[in-house]
Amino acid sequence: MNPSCLQFSLTEEERKIFNETGYLIVENALSPEQIANLTAVSDRIYEQRVSEGHDSKTALFYANFIADHDSFLNLVDYEKIMPKVWDILGWNIYLYHAHMIMTPPSGKEKNDKTFGWHQDSGRVNVDMESHPRPRLSLKVAYFLSDISEPDRGNFWVVPGSHLNDNLDIPLNEQGQPEGAIPVRVKPGTAVFFDRRLWHAGSPNWSDITRKVLFYGYGYRWIRTKDDMTVQHLWDQSDPIRRQLLGATVNCNGYYSPTDEDVPLRAWLKEHQPVKA
Repeated sequence: MNPSCLQFSLTEEERKIFNETGYLIVENALSPEQIANLTAVSDRIYEQRVSEGHDSKTALFYANFIADHDSFLNLVDYEKIMPKVWDILGWNIYLYHAHMIMTPPSGKEKNDKTFGWHQDSGRVNVDMESHPRPRLSLKVAYFLSDISEPDRGNFWVVPGSHLNDNLDIPLNEQGQPEGAIPVRVKPGTAVFFDRRLWHAGSPNWSDITRKVLFYGYGYRWIRTKDDMTVQHLWDQSDPIRRQLLGATVNCNGYYSPTDEDVPLRAWLKEHQPVKA
């Protein structure tokens, strides 16, 4: 990890926005070259899945994609994003969840049916006995297509709802919750969001395909949400990337980590001592 990445640390204004709204938009996180490369690789994967039988009219949810190409792997510890991730969650973290979503035009007429509103992490929201529920993890969504206009399969959020354990959903299944808005961003934008933020996907009523990569970071004692078959990448990775890919000395290292388990901690003590 190059210390130059610290120029992208979370600012106090960004921290305030994230803590208050539950999400943070980082424009121009990806360069035009990165967008083009990631799009080309993602399109190949989508075309392959279609050739294998995936319905080209429905969204592709493809998990465990990190090992498919170096361009995906290089975003695991991406210098413009990781400093903000560890400034929010701390150093005892790893990539526990990743998925690609490609949402083609639905070909259907626009309607006002209520979307599938939820908080991430499934049973965590039932089993944890606290209020508000603990943050535990966040996602970074890298948008490869232009969803700066509505009706393009935008994901919707209710700003500030991450501190609410429940959300009032329209009883007649028409319309969206009060305060709900679509996230509208240009290609190359990264959107951070707290796993507790009430959010929903929406149909793609446009004529373009929505393309987005989700990277989920959580504490190392959280189990993976996808298969995350990335162990074969450990030997070719530097120590911090190995940590982010789930490596540890032994199982106890997830709960009582040594410096060998969490090289990010030692790196931060050296290069960012105030926050480490």
